[in-house]
Amino acid sequence: MYILLFIGLYFEVFVLMTYLEHRDTIHEESNNTSRQPSRYPTVSIIVPCWNEATTIERTVQSLLDLDYPQDKLEILLIDDGSTDNTWEVMQGFTQTASIKIFHKENGGKHTALNFGLTKSHSELVGCLDADSYVDSQALKNIVLGFESDPQAMAVTPSVKIWQAKGMIEMIQNIEYIWAIFLRRILGFMGAIYVTPGPFSIFRREVFEKIGGYRKAHQTEDMELAMRMQSNGMKIGNAHTAVVHTSAPHTLKKLYVQRLRWTHGFMKNAIDYRFMFFKKEYGNLGIFILPLASFSILATLYAMGLFLVGLTQGIMTQIVKIQTVGFHLPHFSFAIDWFSVNTELIAIISLLAFFGTILTLLLSSKVARGKVDFGLDTIYFLALYSFIAPLWLAKALYNVIFSVTTTWR
Repeated sequence: MYILLFIGLYFEVFVLMTYLEHRDTIHEESNNTSRQPSRYPTVSIIVPCWNEATTIERTVQSLLDLDYPQDKLEILLIDDGSTDNTWEVMQGFTQTASIKIFHKENGGKHTALNFGLTKSHSELVGCLDADSYVDSQALKNIVLGFESDPQAMAVTPSVKIWQAKGMIEMIQNIEYIWAIFLRRILGFMGAIYVTPGPFSIFRREVFEKIGGYRKAHQTEDMELAMRMQSNGMKIGNAHTAVVHTSAPHTLKKLYVQRLRWTHGFMKNAIDYRFMFFKKEYGNLGIFILPLASFSILATLYAMGLFLVGLTQGIMTQIVKIQTVGFHLPHFSFAIDWFSVNTELIAIISLLAFFGTILTLLLSSKVARGKVDFGLDTIYFLALYSFIAPLWLAKALYNVIFSVTTTWR
């Protein structure tokens, strides 16, 4: 536990120090909303669709509402062999000059994206999941990200939950807000290891040099980012480029989604294990990938210790009741400073907890523009540590025993 707590606290301090180093840049990007690119490059947005008849119209409309010259924007809708009326819904966009629609046999998301790449010829190319909706300023802010860092070969957006309702979605809301903050920090460190499906944008030469998307254990966005990093291609982040995505609203659907994500990360980490602890891959190889992998095992170990302790406590109480009978506990509100736990592990645990709170508050400031500690944060702190091990444990089992993880 000392090792786990030390590593966790070290990571929190590392992230906070990086934020302090770059906070002026972050605040300037957040507050200077009137910035305009010096030029508007041509952009192709590929929207892969499989049974998205209920969401595709809103997704496309959000693209049409982008604050970007329409003659510079191309939207490619790819129907990947849908079994509902997605193709029929797409027909309604045939009169829009900037939209092209295509139908292909079902082959998976990566094949739809690669099909779209063959049909596009723009300077920049990206994708948008058919259940996501872009903010009107998102593309312009991503282009500004390329402009401010000419070495960036891809720029990732900030992904937020669309209208989070209910406890499960509210927990994810904080998780996504924390991810926005972390991805911005990782961008400064050159250590981003996933280019999210919702609206990550690439320079065309990325695909010309290292090839297109791969199935990659159903997490093609992680594999592509790791492949880029292994080839020395820099990935940036524009936290002001906001994309909203639909979130699982039940624990079962959340479990299935996160199982796929976690399993995909583990398998891709194994595929790219040659990057681990190699200084030529910078912070990603030396620090972030090993730590991300270790955190999965650490979380499961900590939860195992908790369950063992809980079981032992329950068994002790059962023996006590059998021996002396049941008595209501006596509560005393008197503070006895002599009884305060001053062991080092307790102090480190307390520091790690307050470090987590501080990180969440800063995440809210970066993602929301204000510090907000609401009900969603309380849900996250109270429950996330108990539900995350569900998919972490299953993902680890699937990797060890070569069990296939399904998409849905």
